[in-house]
Amino acid sequence: MRLRVEFTTEPFDLDEAPAHALAAREVIETAELDAVDVGPFGNTAEGGADRVLTAVDALLRRSLKAGATRISLQVNVIDDGFGEAGR
Repeated sequence: MRLRVEFTTEPFDLDEAPAHALAAREVIETAELDAVDVGPFGNTAEGGADRVLTAVDALLRRSLKAGATRISLQVNVIDDGFGEAGR
């Protein structure tokens, strides 16, 4: 099964990326996921379910420890492992 994760961390700082945002991005960028896209207002990545779920766990823990007060997260099934899009 393939998953897509989309997330943002808060509080926002438009002048400089806060420590919690940097921590979240580092987790995603080093998690060996596919189609990683990081930006100032949202981040996405895709990969196998085990890798995505492991990365989400680390992302939540590290971002909160680094000062995040809110993390918005969405996980979608994009392939059920049989070549069909998740429904």
